[in-house]
Amino acid sequence: MTGATGTTSRVAALLVLLAASLWGTSGTSQALGQAQDPLAVGAARLAVGGAALVVIGLATQPAALLACLRAPLVRWTVLAAVATAVYQGAFFSAVAGTGVVTGTVVALGTAPVATGVCGLVLFGERPTRWWVAATVLAVVGCVVLVTAGGSGAADVRPTGVVLALVAGAAYGLYTSAAKVLLDRGVPVVNAMAATLGGGAVLLVPFGLRGLGELTGGRALIMVAWLGLAATGAAYLLFARGLRHLPAATVGTLSLAEPLTATVLGLVVLGERPAPIAAAGGLCLVAGLLLATVRPGTASTAGSARTAVPAPPGG
Repeated sequence: MTGATGTTSRVAALLVLLAASLWGTSGTSQALGQAQDPLAVGAARLAVGGAALVVIGLATQPAALLACLRAPLVRWTVLAAVATAVYQGAFFSAVAGTGVVTGTVVALGTAPVATGVCGLVLFGERPTRWWVAATVLAVVGCVVLVTAGGSGAADVRPTGVVLALVAGAAYGLYTSAAKVLLDRGVPVVNAMAATLGGGAVLLVPFGLRGLGELTGGRALIMVAWLGLAATGAAYLLFARGLRHLPAATVGTLSLAEPLTATVLGLVVLGERPAPIAAAGGLCLVAGLLLATVRPGTASTAGSARTAVPAPPGG
């Protein structure tokens, strides 16, 4: 590796780490914002972040953005938009119901498994033994977390864990649909603008329903941070880094997201999971590492899919 190439890779790695760290602030931001309607939070976040990306997309390559709304790409754009809307509602509801640490780790731990299933169903990609091993680790970790107890804000509730699992499934579906858009030549920023903007439109009714509790000072700061920093800026950073790093490296670096969420949950929110819950979290992280370091399918496309941007914040 030459000096210039090494420097580029290091800068790209830092960009991905920063993007993942911004995503990891989502659950704690919701808790500090004191908003009680998780769907309203998800809707406001997508509205602000999606609008920012649409403006950038229109200013840079408007034709590429509009191509996502025409055949043959429109069906994948719609699928990704629905998936990201479901993800936002399920993730923030999970965080509200079972704590930042548990909700984030379960959602992210099951996402690689969901992505592998989507690859098999949608693209016929054949799973490898490494993918099976990652699946077993993730499932065992989820079972441990569901049966674990805790104290304070980290009390684990089965309903919250189920919502986190739904969020993980939506994460995988979004990743697969976004992968199609990127493979068809749509620039990353434009693909994200179209899909996140579409998701924001789908969540408008929920945003209007909870608009009243998003008008206070703390709530407005929360929405601004989630939309501009943890969505808009994070995706721009991620897109820049993605250009210069292999998929496995990006997937591993993205583990900064649950790490950030865990640290913030422990330090800022005072969450105290039981020791057995920590073991479950480690098991999930191990499954996520295995799913990103080793190709998830027998084809090269499977390993690339793990690096496609997915909904931030979980």
